[in-house]
Amino acid sequence: MRLRPKLFVKAVACLIALCLGTVALLSRIDSDTLDGHDKEVVRKAVPGAIHGQYHASSKFGAKLSDGKGNANPGIGLPFVEGVEVDLKKRREERGLNDNNADQNKEKDKTFRFKPGKNVFPAVMRKEKGNFEPLEISERSGPGEYGIPVKLKAEEQALYDKSIKEYGFNMVISDRISLDRAVPDIRHEQCQYWEYPEDLPTASVVIVFHNEGWTTLIRTVHSVFNTSPPQFLAEIVMVDDFSDKEHLKEQLESYLHDPRFEGKIKLVRNAKREGLIRARTIGGENALRGDVLVFLDAHCECNKNWLPPLLTRIALNRTTVVCPTVDSIDADTFTYAPQPDGICRGAFDWEFFYKRIPIGQREAKRRKFESEPYPSPVMAGGLFAIDRSYFFELGGYDPGLKIWGGEQYEISFKIWMCGGTLEFVPCSRVAHIYRKLVPYSYPSDGGSISVVHQNHIRVVEVWLDEYKKYFYASQPGLIGKYHGDISAQVEFRRKHCPKSFKWYIDEVAYDLLENYPLPAPNKYWGEVKAESTVMCLDSMGRKNNARIGVSGCHGMGGNQLFRFNEAGQFIIYDQCLFVASSTLKLDKCKKGIKYNWEYNQKTKMIVDTLLNVCIELDPTRQDVIAENCDTTKKLQRWEINQRS
Repeated sequence: MRLRPKLFVKAVACLIALCLGTVALLSRIDSDTLDGHDKEVVRKAVPGAIHGQYHASSKFGAKLSDGKGNANPGIGLPFVEGVEVDLKKRREERGLNDNNADQNKEKDKTFRFKPGKNVFPAVMRKEKGNFEPLEISERSGPGEYGIPVKLKAEEQALYDKSIKEYGFNMVISDRISLDRAVPDIRHEQCQYWEYPEDLPTASVVIVFHNEGWTTLIRTVHSVFNTSPPQFLAEIVMVDDFSDKEHLKEQLESYLHDPRFEGKIKLVRNAKREGLIRARTIGGENALRGDVLVFLDAHCECNKNWLPPLLTRIALNRTTVVCPTVDSIDADTFTYAPQPDGICRGAFDWEFFYKRIPIGQREAKRRKFESEPYPSPVMAGGLFAIDRSYFFELGGYDPGLKIWGGEQYEISFKIWMCGGTLEFVPCSRVAHIYRKLVPYSYPSDGGSISVVHQNHIRVVEVWLDEYKKYFYASQPGLIGKYHGDISAQVEFRRKHCPKSFKWYIDEVAYDLLENYPLPAPNKYWGEVKAESTVMCLDSMGRKNNARIGVSGCHGMGGNQLFRFNEAGQFIIYDQCLFVASSTLKLDKCKKGIKYNWEYNQKTKMIVDTLLNVCIELDPTRQDVIAENCDTTKKLQRWEINQRS
């Protein structure tokens, strides 16, 4: 008997629907229905977990990865001389057995996310969220829960050496567990968000150069300990040409440990590429995950940090998200939030990163304080982005060198090319802020630093008519070499319809209130007392601090001042003012009239409202404000342009 074509199609459709319904039903089994044995299996699925099992048994369904990168770069990426290290082969060459080879081979399979499938916005519940880790017994030991660890008197010499070598206190770090628990300082609401169980997978990219052992490995452990295993596809570690012994064979052997389930890939650059290009190399080598998550090499992740990030990307692949960045003290390894709370990322017109408190506009938009919110720029290297979208945006500008300015370039690109950048309060990752940079950058022989070159590239591509305000704040950079930007300009012309004015008006709407547009300069440079070698110097001071003098060095920096058309005598974002006879610096304030003038004929610097002049006090190597007197040589100053 033959079925009619229409009946046959209906029969097949019903059979498919029945199968899909069965899969969906099985996938919804909640962890509370598992027996003790099954719960133990769930707990063990998190390698070295310090938080125990998760509240939900999450779905593993979806299509297997094809193993291809699927990159669609908008701009050519830098030539990569790095090579992936075959950790398994290296282990076999050393005669070490791998009893878990078959198991790891099976785990090497990863799942590819299909956008929009069973994905819904996070929902606030009365009970704990589905990915919240269960409570565990208290841990004890140095540094647990972010408690400060003190240095012993006999360790001072080792401390001094570690600061010079790494920029933070490796003596204390080596004393702290690689799996230490950190304090849960999230907003209380964060425990009650329910996230989709069908989320994209993540490739976590960690770039390092001569990093300390325990800070690097603690970062890796932290990612494994706090990430639901079904969402962690891999960790790609990019060694940017390190030369320390512990980062060679010792590292390769350690990363092959079965606890990491074969999820770690080590890529070694054949030359020093710098942080920016090394991140792009990491992204190119991250082939398993749907999402790239960039972390620094000295971070610790807090509870349930990953699902809040992946959820926003699952809902919209052009949304780029940043965790809330906490602080780890470089001396004591204390874990703490940023002192100014939850903020939006911003910048001043010299391109120093700033933080602006969330205003009423965002407070009114959000129903819950713990919801994600838009930010004009990201802070730096901690963010998550759909992998294909990252390369559609061209990744980072390949002309950016080493470090600096990349956070502005990628942020402007995201917003002005149609994407969205968000900060996520319920995702928290702590970062160690170094006391000093322990390594040097390769020089390209230019007259300005690579950071300034990077800034100029970003300004010339993205700031439109607003670039004059950058140059008003950095007049020494006008006309300086910054390489070929024609590819970036063409990319923007083709793919990015928004102007920088739109960005200021709609995205960074609170920027000008906090960092007003600087007035055009009348004079700028080092300010030298006539017939001396002494120059005005901020001495690195700011915010109601005294100004001073020191020997002229011609390097700009703390000796580069500007007189502008608004009557401001300014260095960085600090304006000079008179307090009695004392000269002080404070942040330039909107709405306050300043009255400084430089008289080229008399060479005097005058506050025209108070009728006082800046005078050198050679006996104390200081400056004071005194009544103006054209006969006094100590009140005569020369302004010499310096970069």
